[in-house]
Amino acid sequence: MNPLTLNRKKRSIPRWVGHSCRAIGLINLLVLPLIALAATLFSAIPSRAEVSSSRTQQMTLDDVKSGSLLLQGTAPGHYVEATRVATDVDIVVSGPTARTRITQIFTNPSNDWVEAVYAYPLPEDSAVHGLKMVVGKRVIIGQIKERLEAKAIYENAKAVGQKASLVEAARPNLFTNSLANIGPHEQVVVQIDLQEPVRLSNDVFSLRVPLVVAPRYNPAPVTQSADVSANGNDWSVVADPVPDREKITSPVLDRRINAPVNPVSIKVRLQAGFNLDEVKSHFHSVKTEAIDAQTRLITFLDGTHADRDFELTWRPKESKVPAVGLFREHVGDEDYAIAYVTPPAIQQQKDARPREIVFVIDNSGSMGGPSMDQAKASLDYALSRLKPADQFNIIRFDDTMNLLFVDTVKADARNVSVAREFVGSLQASGGTEMLEPLRAALNDARPADQSFIRQIVFLTDGAVGNEQQLLDTIAAKRGRSRVFMVGIGSAPNNYLMNRAAELGRGSFTFIGSGEQVNDRMRDLFVKLENPVVTNLVATFSSGNEDMTPSQLPDLYQGEPLVIAAKLSSLSGVLTVKGTIGRQPWEVTVPVANAATGEGLSKLWARRRISDAEVENTLGISGIDETNNRILKLALDHGLVTRLTSLVAVDKTPSRTQDQPLTRSDVPLNLPAGWDFDKVFGEHADRKADIDIQNIKQIALNKASEVAGDVQEQLPLPQTATDAELRMLGGLMLLLVSAGLFLNRKSGRKSS
Repeated sequence: MNPLTLNRKKRSIPRWVGHSCRAIGLINLLVLPLIALAATLFSAIPSRAEVSSSRTQQMTLDDVKSGSLLLQGTAPGHYVEATRVATDVDIVVSGPTARTRITQIFTNPSNDWVEAVYAYPLPEDSAVHGLKMVVGKRVIIGQIKERLEAKAIYENAKAVGQKASLVEAARPNLFTNSLANIGPHEQVVVQIDLQEPVRLSNDVFSLRVPLVVAPRYNPAPVTQSADVSANGNDWSVVADPVPDREKITSPVLDRRINAPVNPVSIKVRLQAGFNLDEVKSHFHSVKTEAIDAQTRLITFLDGTHADRDFELTWRPKESKVPAVGLFREHVGDEDYAIAYVTPPAIQQQKDARPREIVFVIDNSGSMGGPSMDQAKASLDYALSRLKPADQFNIIRFDDTMNLLFVDTVKADARNVSVAREFVGSLQASGGTEMLEPLRAALNDARPADQSFIRQIVFLTDGAVGNEQQLLDTIAAKRGRSRVFMVGIGSAPNNYLMNRAAELGRGSFTFIGSGEQVNDRMRDLFVKLENPVVTNLVATFSSGNEDMTPSQLPDLYQGEPLVIAAKLSSLSGVLTVKGTIGRQPWEVTVPVANAATGEGLSKLWARRRISDAEVENTLGISGIDETNNRILKLALDHGLVTRLTSLVAVDKTPSRTQDQPLTRSDVPLNLPAGWDFDKVFGEHADRKADIDIQNIKQIALNKASEVAGDVQEQLPLPQTATDAELRMLGGLMLLLVSAGLFLNRKSGRKSS
């Protein structure tokens, strides 16, 4: 080799190396720190195996870095984070019925696979019949099954890692939605469809949407001792008045230290069927848009959470509601009809007999705040309406009870003054032991005395779990008494109130704010002071139609008789007869003139199911006969009842068997106006503040988007993706590309 050539090569190497070293130095300066950062970020993302078991180990109080609702885990001092939910309610009112679609978006904010359990209220007379579950772009349709079968299907799907939803009726007005196998940071959409009737009283139509489940007081199980048995051993029986207490108990947030959860949006398309006058939302700020003379669009303003019931009322313009409304629907091979018949207000001689009224007022902890004020104001108004010839008494209760007087006393000025002072001194605290005061009120010392009209006025929020025990007591002990329920507060137990009034042959009045006290108590006393419409009989001339209610109730002034029937033909007439005071009354309606309605078949079936429950409570039918009737009606018409449930299963597994599944009870807001300390005690365990700002807008927006028909193309979130890994992979590829680019550029310069 020529030494000169060798020397040139040796000299050329340092020049190339110099350029390369400068390029590598630049790469080291700019790129390697980014690679290190990427590696750090990558290492911060747990593997699938780590994610599946991280919750109970990583979530202690010391680990909490931001607001979260923590639920007690399996190990002491360890917690799980609750799954969050947002709700959209879409309602279409068509004449006498309302069709509702509830869309719930479950969001799992944790790094674990979870099962969400959400308790939510629905109208007690609603017919729940549809379930859809949306996972990604897949839509799974729910099926109605017997309750035990549906539960088994759900549990099997949960065990093998399939997404599944189960809708069960814990009470006629309290439902639970269980959703299995929600992946880390995943959203799943569930839609529930139901029908409900519109209410009518004193020419005012109303729709009530319960939005929060009030915490319920559950009386403790009672141990009943028995005599010594034949073998000489004592034995006892434990009777639990609330056998399903775990199913109706959910975690509750203290609003003083917790941001509200469960954001909700509501849209109502009101198609009244007549020209509208006033349309009013009583407890929520809404936007009302007039579409035409008979149609309104009502929507919630932003920032609403599920902490009080929604009530909407509307009136006809310039005229009274027609005395008779008849609607029909053809489903399959059957025809169904619903009739609203309002007896006229006939001038008549009032019953001259004085009244014996027992007032019962709930001053338990759940009545704290505005509810107690409303109850006291309502009772004070009632005392002012008493006449000197009337007799009265007051029973107050929490977890104890007191009678103001030993027996009913005359409503003279002195006794009324003592009563008003007693009512004014009441304070809310303690538990809600309702059974004994109810028994005391129904205890009639003079059952054969017909010189007085005996009435019971019961003021409460009804926040108890032993409803059936109370209803059984009314059925067994009502005698000559009539029971009038007054629901107090932002979220009363409407099922208990309505059923108690039905069994007690009285009525139900709801008071949700102080502004409503005088008007609604005045309406109640119109009912108390005026004769009822009695001896009601309804018949269809076309034949022996299947009609509900099977036993027509007495009516009070301004109340319509509501009849639902399955018809053999759309011909003939409906005839309703009754007695108003001492005067006979009759009306006939041609069936062929009925207007078209929607959802009537399901409302008829729901009313028939209620009939069966009432007849069982009254002892008219046995439990086996009752259950057979309910099961057949529910399966034939696809309804959720205490014997049937809706279940939907995604056949595609999403969680592998080696990834544990944890349970998360979705938290509920404390109803508006309730005092946390009075309900749960001053030393109750308060949960940490839950931060929902990062899901509030997204969840509500998505809820609105999917509130339409899910069979259409939906802009649903893509859930449980590996987006973080892909982003990091892309970043690393970008860094490698940058290095190669600099290397090639340096090489061109050296040449």
